[in-house]
Amino acid sequence: MDDQYAAFLALMFAFVAFSLIFGLIVYLVGSWFMMKLFEKAGVQGKWRAWVPVYNVMVFFKLGDVSPWLVLYTIGGGILLSWIPGLNFLSGLLSLAFAVFAAMAAYRIGLKLQKEAAWVILYVLLSLVWLGIVAFDRSRWNENVPPAPWASNGFLGDKTVWDGVPVQTGSAPQAYGQQGYGQAGYGQAGYGAQPGQDPYGQPYTQPGQPAYPAQPPAGAPVPPPAPGAPVPPSPGAPTAPPAPPAAPRDRDEPPAGPVPPAPPQP
Repeated sequence: MDDQYAAFLALMFAFVAFSLIFGLIVYLVGSWFMMKLFEKAGVQGKWRAWVPVYNVMVFFKLGDVSPWLVLYTIGGGILLSWIPGLNFLSGLLSLAFAVFAAMAAYRIGLKLQKEAAWVILYVLLSLVWLGIVAFDRSRWNENVPPAPWASNGFLGDKTVWDGVPVQTGSAPQAYGQQGYGQAGYGQAGYGAQPGQDPYGQPYTQPGQPAYPAQPPAGAPVPPPAPGAPVPPSPGAPTAPPAPPAAPRDRDEPPAGPVPPAPPQP
């Protein structure tokens, strides 16, 4: 009897040791695949792929799913598993986590130019799916349409993490920080008025000088400089021009000085 009990304990120990070693190998291989996937996506810092739980949160974020759902489902499942009578809720949370992960994998596949049917491979063999997308020749494209749940406050990704790219249209606050809609658009290059070039200067014909800017109506006119001709006031009468002198005959001698008039008696 003792020999059978010892053999059973030895078998259980071997099974637990094999499970731990196998689980560690799967985790190391999966983290390596994630590191390659993160490099494609432009994630800064390879260490993010090797931190448990956090690497899954980054995976959710790349898939346009709120990364906090990872903590909600895992933490809630562990907590409910210790409460008698609520164990079934722990199973529901595990199922919800699998659904959220499939949604993130679906979005990541779209950004890697994969068909939507590729998510079926993720559901069946997630490690194989991760290895394919990590080492194939696909390139990351974040300019895909926003996710259908992007505007949902619970599912959509609204967080901004340094070193992790943000999906276009999913976090508008990130674009205001980069300068879009502030100094680049609507001012210098795109804010010109009609009749002006993109830099706000008036259009002129080639080879012709630009007309001087006219002072605004009602503005005071500065006095003319000393010795400069004074322009006539608008509306004032102008003197008629002097008639031209009669032409002088070539044979006619030049007129001499005119004698003074005799005094009157």
